Amino acid sequence: MRVSTRSLLCPCVCLCPTRPCGPAAPPGRGRPPALPGQRRWERLRAAMSPKGRKLLVDTLTRSAKHFTKSEVECLIKLYDTLVAKASRQFAGAGFDRTVFRDTLYSYFGMTDDMVLDRVFIIFDKDNTGRITVEEWVEGLAPLLRGTLEEKMKYCFAIYDLNGDGYISKKEMFEMLKHSLLIQPGDEEPDEVVKDLVDIALKKMDYDRDGKLSFTDFEKAVRDESLLLEAFGPCLPDLKSTMSFEQKIFREIPKK
Repeated sequence: MRVSTRSLLCPCVCLCPTRPCGPAAPPGRGRPPALPGQRRWERLRAAMSPKGRKLLVDTLTRSAKHFTKSEVECLIKLYDTLVAKASRQFAGAGFDRTVFRDTLYSYFGMTDDMVLDRVFIIFDKDNTGRITVEEWVEGLAPLLRGTLEEKMKYCFAIYDLNGDGYISKKEMFEMLKHSLLIQPGDEEPDEVVKDLVDIALKKMDYDRDGKLSFTDFEKAVRDESLLLEAFGPCLPDLKSTMSFEQKIFREIPKK
């Protein structure tokens, strides 16, 4: 049985605005109810004069932290391109899960279905099912240029499937089961996954409570950096990151 090199456990074992007054529109007419993210983006679009766009860029430069203003402008341009691929009915709300998954696959080679769904959930902070421009730029920051601390928090959130602040044995099992490369004819793959979960707990569960807190996870990663993606590949590799930045930021003048 082969194990993906991106999901190693350790080096030796190779995460509504107010309704306007007046009569209601007849059935079948009028626009569908706006989603929260859609309303926010429509307001931004309406105010997207040169001054309004500058304000958006300035705001995202501060909130995303790791990008320059010129880079934020490039990411907004890419965002507009991705929104154009989404359904016209909801384009104002951003782009959907399908476009998001296709984008991460195209630029970063990310293919694990479960990981991609988890990354989408982490990006989609307001839980609308659409990625807004704020969520897009701020979500890319830890993926492309995050500090180790930011990447640890990001990966931990990916692996913490129920959001209770711990990575349980069941969550480890589910993540590893989807990230391993199972060969035809392999017998009892679930048993192999259970063995890997036991190895992970033995190495990473410092307080021996049968689950991983962020404190456990952080200590383990600081001791051995390969454990950052112990339960599945959720960060783009360096080559993909560099390729993305060269392509998307190529219009920025060199100083």
